[in-house]
Amino acid sequence: MEVLAQVGAFGQFVARFVRSSLTHPLPVRRTMEEAYRIGVRSLPILLIISTFVGTNLAVQGYNAFLPLGGQSMVGMFVALAGVREMAPIMVASMVAAKAGTEMASQIAVMRIQEQIDALQVMAIDPYWYLVTPRLLGILLVLPALTMISIFVLMAAALGVSVAQLGLSSHEFLVNASNAARPIDLFFCTIKASVFAVVICLVSCFYGFRSGAGATGVGRATNLAVVVSAVVCAVLNYVLSEWLFG
Repeated sequence: MEVLAQVGAFGQFVARFVRSSLTHPLPVRRTMEEAYRIGVRSLPILLIISTFVGTNLAVQGYNAFLPLGGQSMVGMFVALAGVREMAPIMVASMVAAKAGTEMASQIAVMRIQEQIDALQVMAIDPYWYLVTPRLLGILLVLPALTMISIFVLMAAALGVSVAQLGLSSHEFLVNASNAARPIDLFFCTIKASVFAVVICLVSCFYGFRSGAGATGVGRATNLAVVVSAVVCAVLNYVLSEWLFG
């Protein structure tokens, strides 16, 4: 029953947010600020994680294909695993852990300090003011972050394959390009956009429903990350079956 109550409350939250967004102008300036905060500030850790994920995929793919004599297929393995699956869910998890927790905690603090009530007193719709720019900002940057992650991941895997594993760069690139088609990159942007919506709405939802005190803020932040991660993981399977199945 608790789960059903949460789902119903989330549905009401989304309905109010959609109604508020459609009846107010686009908050362009605040959207750009959110896009910068979510996107640019996430780049350093994204580059580090993508680099080492790419190197690990190359090494593990090489070790898996070596007994079969197919080590030249490492490029195919990295392209299929990295481009189609690892990059979108990895970036979504990282953004959920960094930007999602920040969204939830900021709104939760505003809730317990009655700043959201103050916005309503000033005739400012809190759903439009707090949620809309965050959603538009993350929708702008998450697909871009995913494309950057794919490039870095593939470059790192190529470097390890050539320098450490002694493979041919030409074979790596040919096998990778044959495995991952250009349409796959478009499918990845679809995944990233869906994950962006989930992360933002779930994080803001739990921020709005925060309990009192530091305990309430901590619980809201924790629930935002956990629920976002679980929903994105489930949707990743569903979207993979639909787009690549």
